Amino acid sequence: MAVSSRTGLSYCIRSETACYRAGSSRTKEICVGLSYFSRNSSKTTPRLRLDNTRVGCKRSSKRFGFKRGQCLIVAASPPTEDAVIAAEPLTKEDLVGYLASGCKPREKWRIGTEHEKFGFELKTLKPITYEQIAHLLNGIAERFDWEKVMEGDKIIGLKQKGKQSISLEPGGQFELSGAPLETLHQTCAEVNSHLYQVKAVAEEMGIGFLGIGFQPKWEREDIPIMPKGRYEIMRNYMPKVGTLGLDMMFRTCTVQVNLDFSSEADMIRKFRAGLALQPIATALFANSPFTEGKPNGYLSMRSQIWTDTDNNRAGMLPFVFDDSFGFEHYVEYALDVPMYFVYRKKKYIDCSGLSFRDFMDGKLPHLPGDFPTLNDWENHLTTIFPEVRLKRYLEMRGADGGPWRRLCALPAFWVGILYDEVSLQNIIDMTADWTPEERQMLRNKVPATGLKTPFRDGLLKHVAQDVVKLAKDGLERRGFKETGFLNEVAEVVRTGVTPAEKLLELYHGKWGKSVDPVFEELLY
Repeated sequence: MAVSSRTGLSYCIRSETACYRAGSSRTKEICVGLSYFSRNSSKTTPRLRLDNTRVGCKRSSKRFGFKRGQCLIVAASPPTEDAVIAAEPLTKEDLVGYLASGCKPREKWRIGTEHEKFGFELKTLKPITYEQIAHLLNGIAERFDWEKVMEGDKIIGLKQKGKQSISLEPGGQFELSGAPLETLHQTCAEVNSHLYQVKAVAEEMGIGFLGIGFQPKWEREDIPIMPKGRYEIMRNYMPKVGTLGLDMMFRTCTVQVNLDFSSEADMIRKFRAGLALQPIATALFANSPFTEGKPNGYLSMRSQIWTDTDNNRAGMLPFVFDDSFGFEHYVEYALDVPMYFVYRKKKYIDCSGLSFRDFMDGKLPHLPGDFPTLNDWENHLTTIFPEVRLKRYLEMRGADGGPWRRLCALPAFWVGILYDEVSLQNIIDMTADWTPEERQMLRNKVPATGLKTPFRDGLLKHVAQDVVKLAKDGLERRGFKETGFLNEVAEVVRTGVTPAEKLLELYHGKWGKSVDPVFEELLY
């Protein structure tokens, strides 16, 4: 789900160049020099300095509205008051430049893994309360090296400077947002370390954590609501735009990976490959077949829920496959996604359904004359939920939460494909003639039929076998001995049986049509 902003993330880019194409002709490349001013005290703020003269792009500065020495604020979320500073109104080119500033040379590409899990009482299998969650967070902070994240007087997360963060999803789902790491070995070690720390405190409290994509037992009304202002706004807005948004907020868990790109062209290729293959990832990691104690008719109920959550901000983004697609096109899309909130004076202001374009013009009804900062833009981007999401990196968002081995397998799958040029080009070639209708068909049918979904002259299983082989080949060429992390998905494609189907077999057999054993089966 990942509806909360990442915390503790710093963007340290020194004297590099971010490039993107501008204008309708798509032929001119604009370069923005970046420098980072580190946060040394509470009185200093990280800044993205846009100074075209540093990289010899003076001719383009007038067209793009960048002035020599103009400084714009970039702050990690959750937003802070000292970030709400705007030297002058942002332009659309500033928003494009923000995305383009994510471009990195290959040697600086990293892997960022995020995963969510359900906390529950080991004795009763009931959800844990916010008070229990707060006690758990405080215990982890005191025993290990974490800084508390507060909203008012409530603890809502933990962070380690420049490293990981722990945040709470709307129903108390516990999320780890991992540090940007170089190898899958580091990623899996990070997951193991996190689970060790959480379990060290949670087991003393009689609390366990469940790795699954949709809550198998509890009704929505049983689940506590976390004391976060942005979630209250979303909770009120969701029923207006879809029938399943509250289920998304309170009863789903995901695992996702965040990956880098080197240029606009590289971003486009990875975005397209990610969207085309996202239904395959959904099938391989399908792990949510139960609702309120019974089979729900789906292999990935979590994925199905996104089809009727809010279609203004979710889906398969067919425009990514247009010839004109690039950073600028994504900005145009994001500007038209209705807002949720603006953060001012330590409070979330409900702007649900309003236009960020009006905000850019200083015409937001709730804040007349106020203009957005890049921090507002950063937070707006976190409220968009497509199957692949663009920020200053790409997020692969199609997989259900699962047990720890699959937490390592998901980034392995995508790294093998997107971080290897040969495998990526093979995927681009393989999917080049897939029509928008075929991609949408897979998106619609996979939550129910998984790898058995018919596709062209065979089953999706057969395509998935080729894709997993390409992922393995890509990992081998990386040279870090990472292919073992794909063993979980290799078994799935070999048999064609998804994790959800294995759970259903247990439910109808060994478990005697009870979902209670799943809390032990998928216990971290």
